[in-house]
Amino acid sequence: MYFITNRAFDARLSGLDKLTKYPNPKGPNELSAIKVTGDRTPQVELLDDEMAREEVKRCKQEFNLPIDEDDTHYASLKVACEVFREARSKNKSVLLYVHGYNNDVKDIYHSAREIERLYDVIVVPFTWPANGGGAMSGTLSYLADKRDARASDDALNRVIDIVGRYHRLLVQSTWNRLEKQASNKHPENPTKQREYLALLLERYCDMSVNLFCHSMGNYVLKHALKSTLAESRQLVFDNIVLVAADTNNEKHEEWVGELRCRKSLFITINADDFALSWSRRKPGEEQKARLGHYLRSLNAENALYVDFTNSKAVNRSHSYFDGDTVSRNKTVRRFFEKAFTAKNLLPYLEYQVHNNTYHPK
Repeated sequence: MYFITNRAFDARLSGLDKLTKYPNPKGPNELSAIKVTGDRTPQVELLDDEMAREEVKRCKQEFNLPIDEDDTHYASLKVACEVFREARSKNKSVLLYVHGYNNDVKDIYHSAREIERLYDVIVVPFTWPANGGGAMSGTLSYLADKRDARASDDALNRVIDIVGRYHRLLVQSTWNRLEKQASNKHPENPTKQREYLALLLERYCDMSVNLFCHSMGNYVLKHALKSTLAESRQLVFDNIVLVAADTNNEKHEEWVGELRCRKSLFITINADDFALSWSRRKPGEEQKARLGHYLRSLNAENALYVDFTNSKAVNRSHSYFDGDTVSRNKTVRRFFEKAFTAKNLLPYLEYQVHNNTYHPK
């Protein structure tokens, strides 16, 4: 599994502790690519910033990339090629995962592994320096994480820009190769060419790239959209899934309305969410009704609001996509399975006109 992070990396520590709770000393916008392998005792490798020329040459040849191998290329290209290779060979979707408040890296890794196992996707976590317990707890920790989240907004913009840029590059090279194959097979029949190209694309390029923000990860995304960079406004993802959003419900339509995706934008709600009820009790003007637990004023025109309140096994959960919940509720599992892979969900959603939400069925 690959992590993208703006955390400081400390090689003197062991395992996942190498990804510290502090921001990168070069600044909060500085990104690193990390390779994590293993389960019980994960091995953590910081990738070199620059790729070796031979690595670039192999990627160029394998994926027919229109790049100059003599130019400087970075670890992000290596990660993109390896993730794309796995997605294509295993016919899996890719899920960029932005975690929430008070998550240490061990929790994030195990959550990402569980998501991969439950939903048969490739997860790429973007991990930002949330406190993860630390010396502070309760209100102080929560407010510190909000400051960390705001500081990480442009880092997330950079991640989204990288995902979009390399996905376009890799898909276009595949498209060009398959287009040539279709042309060679039916050189005198454009209609047959198009039909065969569609068949080839379905077979070799039927992968989606989706964004999953959980809890305060939505707060990072909200502030990324306010940035002057705002690569988060680009059309990059097939689906965007905003789960248990720890952001104000008030005026959320203003920033949600800036999001673009090819298929669907889902906002999930659990009115009994214990963590969001708790966060609302925090002091300060910002602690108004949270988007992830409030069933009024749901009016972003580009979003589908999905209400999980009173769904079996959801109860007061803040992470109702996890194994504990979906092992006891196949309907909830099907929702996230299809949302995380950009499959059609509308036949499995029942519209509730009184509050503009959908209920999974």
